[in-house]
Amino acid sequence: MKVFSNSETFNYSWEEVSTANWRKYCPWNEKSTHVVAVDTVSRTVDPATGILRTERLITCRQSAPDWLKSLMGGCMDESQVFETSYVDPRSKTVTMVSANLTWNNLISVQETVVYRPLNDHQTAFEQAAQITALCGGWQRIKNRIEDTLVKRFHENAVKGKEGFEAVLAMSRRVFAEERERERLMLLQSQASNIRLAAEAATA
Repeated sequence: MKVFSNSETFNYSWEEVSTANWRKYCPWNEKSTHVVAVDTVSRTVDPATGILRTERLITCRQSAPDWLKSLMGGCMDESQVFETSYVDPRSKTVTMVSANLTWNNLISVQETVVYRPLNDHQTAFEQAAQITALCGGWQRIKNRIEDTLVKRFHENAVKGKEGFEAVLAMSRRVFAEERERERLMLLQSQASNIRLAAEAATA
């Protein structure tokens, strides 16, 4: 088994990060073109705790080394991951647990991601993955498979941060524009009410 871990700090509030997280794989993220589909399987809220639980099926398309394709006996260009996430508004944590569905009889990839606030303006990101080759054979082959997947995690971590930063920036901009639009609409409504009141007073 090989372990991959990564931690980052985003200069955005937890509220911004937890909201933008649902848009992580949208067109705003030019680094997530390998994600071809995100399907929500279920979504529930625990009335006692307020925790939002969501299950999603994520389909990705990434090329694998030819030697690994040959070893697995087929095409590995597309894979599916099952993700379960928990958003706890009280403790202000987002926890996402995922496992591979594709080739899970040969490779086990268990990943956990947690977002929690550092302060009012920063959010900590913690990622941990356990990668285990389950296929029989020489340990050397298993090590090579696990090392290849750890390397892929490292590559995706760099792209993932860049992509999510873009999503966060766009999300902040969109929300700011929406708040400004609502403010202008309120001012227009107030001005209209004042004008109507003035006209009624002089009638």
